[in-house]
Amino acid sequence: MADWTTYFEGSNPPEKYDENKTRIQEFVSRHSKDGRRLVLVTSGGTRVPLESRTVRFIDNFSVGTRGSVSAENFLAQGYAVIFLHRLNSLEPFTRHFSRVNFLDLLSLTTTADGRTGVQVDPKETSQLVRVMQGYQRVRDTDTLLSISFLSLSDYLYLLRAAAEAFTPIGPTAMLYLAAAVSDFYIPHKELPEHKIQSADGPLQITMQMTPKMLSPLVKEWAPQAFTVSFKLETDTSILIKKAKQALQKYSHQVVIANILETRKKTVTIVTREDEEVVMMSDSELEAGMEIEEKIIADLVRRHETFCQGT
Repeated sequence: MADWTTYFEGSNPPEKYDENKTRIQEFVSRHSKDGRRLVLVTSGGTRVPLESRTVRFIDNFSVGTRGSVSAENFLAQGYAVIFLHRLNSLEPFTRHFSRVNFLDLLSLTTTADGRTGVQVDPKETSQLVRVMQGYQRVRDTDTLLSISFLSLSDYLYLLRAAAEAFTPIGPTAMLYLAAAVSDFYIPHKELPEHKIQSADGPLQITMQMTPKMLSPLVKEWAPQAFTVSFKLETDTSILIKKAKQALQKYSHQVVIANILETRKKTVTIVTREDEEVVMMSDSELEAGMEIEEKIIADLVRRHETFCQGT
């Protein structure tokens, strides 16, 4: 497995990298001067190209539910949020209507003089008003910076840029790493330039292990930040053990451990000191509550304690 320096030396930054890096730095500077805590929320899956001029690729699938819901809850808790997300994945606020035909939210009206207008369907008004109130508060305070990525390389470059921008603000920064990052990639220099031809026969691919960027993130890029990673498993018997191993290996603060099939109902917040199970009741789920509300409330409390102790 290549180390992280070798990875960056062999890959190219994304389009508008310098522009986005500046946007991140200015956002962090502005809100830190206002005394506001900041969090980087990463969300969605990463794409690994099979050609330099990409037609085919391997995708690490994630629609970005956990990241987008979590970002909304951080905003509600008063944080300024850098939302680093996969292009076209779910985003805060608009996620509420991702499965809705926008036109179904509207209805036609006719005035007394025969003119036709458009209004929000009364059946949809209450939800739309609630979402718009939250969105309006965020827009007025400019507390959400959304930046998208597509490939694994895009994501890792922007992750490093955001983490390094957090260095001056120390423990008041949080990193909440909910993106689904590919474990394998093909180095840029090994990619064929053009589309792989099926006429050449069966395809054999050799991929390299993606360097674990949590190590330089914690040790070099943002060493004083409060860092939260995720551990997703399908075997309950190894879940907590793997989470504890990650904490020991990388020396960060929190691992959110969850099982694939129950991740929307139960998670375990694991630290070096304790394990706290967060659960949703059936009645809470039926009422439309989301487990991220409880997760973020717990992390905000832990972050406060972390800031007081540093």
